Amino acid sequence: MRAAERTFQLLSQVAGRAGRAERSGQVLLQTHMPEHPVMRALQASDRERFLAAEATARRETGMPPFGRLAAVIVSGADEAAVEAACRCLAQAAPTAADVRVLGPAPAPLALLRGRHRRRFLVHAGVKVSVSRLVREWLAAIPIPASVRVQVDIDPISFL
Repeated sequence: MRAAERTFQLLSQVAGRAGRAERSGQVLLQTHMPEHPVMRALQASDRERFLAAEATARRETGMPPFGRLAAVIVSGADEAAVEAACRCLAQAAPTAADVRVLGPAPAPLALLRGRHRRRFLVHAGVKVSVSRLVREWLAAIPIPASVRVQVDIDPISFL
């Protein structure tokens, strides 16, 4: 979701460092996707164009700031306990009109420091209090002490 934004930011910063004092520099980028909006905006040095395209894409998909996201990571040393907790959470997932719950699915880092990890993504409309929604959802399910649940509202990273 934020990959294009981060790519534009990093490459703009690198390009801004090209050259020394009064001598201008030159930046060469190699890409398999020269038509990508990020590459076009970088080539034209047009930050506003990139931001407008990014805002349009986010508006169309309901991504922040035009929608809300929450990542719910369920983890534990015992994979069976994690799976059981996920099944319970999936059965009790919110079903409001402006809310979608995706998952559970293996988290991008499915095994981290000996803990098995599964992830739910909650995608909601901008007017939904996703914090309250997730808090009430989790409160309705007894989670064993051996299973940890972490919530990240409007996550920067999905790892």
